[in-house]
Amino acid sequence: MNGDDWLTAVAQKMRYDRENGLVPTPERLTVRELLAKYNSYRRRDWINNRIRNRLEGLGLRTVPDFANAWFHGTVSVELLPEVAEAAVAKDRPDPTLRIGALDAAHNKPMSVNPSQPLAAATTVMQLHDFSQLPVLDGPRNLKGIISWKSIGIRMVQDIHCETVNDYMDPAQEIDKGTPLFDAIGTISKHGYVLVRDQQAGNIISGIVTASDLSDQFQNLAGPFLLAGEIEGHLRNLVHGKFTAEQLGSISKDTGGGREIESAEDLTLGEYCRLLENPAHWGLLDLKIDRKEFVAHLNKIRDIRNDIMHFRPEGLGEDEVKLLQDVGKFFEELAHIGAI
Repeated sequence: MNGDDWLTAVAQKMRYDRENGLVPTPERLTVRELLAKYNSYRRRDWINNRIRNRLEGLGLRTVPDFANAWFHGTVSVELLPEVAEAAVAKDRPDPTLRIGALDAAHNKPMSVNPSQPLAAATTVMQLHDFSQLPVLDGPRNLKGIISWKSIGIRMVQDIHCETVNDYMDPAQEIDKGTPLFDAIGTISKHGYVLVRDQQAGNIISGIVTASDLSDQFQNLAGPFLLAGEIEGHLRNLVHGKFTAEQLGSISKDTGGGREIESAEDLTLGEYCRLLENPAHWGLLDLKIDRKEFVAHLNKIRDIRNDIMHFRPEGLGEDEVKLLQDVGKFFEELAHIGAI
């Protein structure tokens, strides 16, 4: 059963229950499982739009919104409330990316109890190369944070105590619903932030460090830079080969309506459209297959569009490999003087 059929069956079952005086039971599954029903392993604009349109067409929604929820987290497929149409229109998905979308926000951190000896904390920190360690008295009761900095400051002041309680500082914590952008400042200043999950019993569900953010953005920065290099090679390939009229006609065909003076003014999609034309292709004098070349460029265009929309799960290995392969291909063309 494909994704559309599955959602249809879910909606029919829930609507039948509601019409017969029963309380519809939401369908619960992970974001990953929902995408798998559409034969997709990650979120992309086109698959998100398809699922969202299907949900709306069937009078369904996911809580929380699948497009911004944690990839491995559970969402509920529910019927929209029976309210006035105007009110339903306001029940739109939240587009804000929140700290809870990151894996680190759901990896329960190691911790120490405030009454433990200092050596217990420093041993754990050394064994796992931690810069800091939460101090907890139970899964909900956050007492503070102990770090190499908090220990060092006290020792410099010739303060020598026995327990973790004597070496800890106040901890930085936020709710998992905090916008990621708002959390970045705290993480940058303190090097970490502890995440509290009120929906799971108000527990400390994870710790997001500056290293986690660095890894997250590095996963996006690499592909972003590769896509930029490919666009740069394309500009060099096309530069001086076409008239302003030829380039301008591409913008009109794609509905751009912009003033095109040179190849530098074209978008990646417009480059694809330009080179799809056999007559235009012939002006490049390249001894490679046009259809295969343009097909790869179209894939790069789709990947680049995805890069511009932050997804915590990043790109798939095959997409990164495609970027690397096409980038290397252009470098070889440049090396032999074909560009």
